[in-house]
Amino acid sequence: MRMIFVNPPVRDLARSRQFFAALGFSFNEDFSDDRATWVEIEENIGVMLLTEEHFEEFINGPPADPEAGTGVLVALSASGRAEVDDLLARALAAGAEPWKPVMDEGPMYVASFRDPDGHVREVAHMDTEAVATSTASGGA
Repeated sequence: MRMIFVNPPVRDLARSRQFFAALGFSFNEDFSDDRATWVEIEENIGVMLLTEEHFEEFINGPPADPEAGTGVLVALSASGRAEVDDLLARALAAGAEPWKPVMDEGPMYVASFRDPDGHVREVAHMDTEAVATSTASGGA
């Protein structure tokens, strides 16, 4: 079994926890304290929110400034366009800022935002049936 851990630094752990709670995620208190909070995305996927000070214990050199550039896009899949729109609306209501316009490219529908710490997040729906049909008929 493999697991995925995304470990962003956060300026205000309580605010970041409230943000992820507003998106509907739960937390694993066994792996949470005053320096870190485990956000349960799915059984084997989690986001470990680390205070900036705690994050620096894991890296060499200074942390990247998410406001100065984008080092990584973290995308979460959605079951459909409605879920993409719902998660975007909840993120914006919880303090996120829009990042780019919604991308509607046929079978791919993506919304993106900057969370309260400036990290870029995407919510995406890929209509795999439309992709399979397009590929089978000679499309890209």
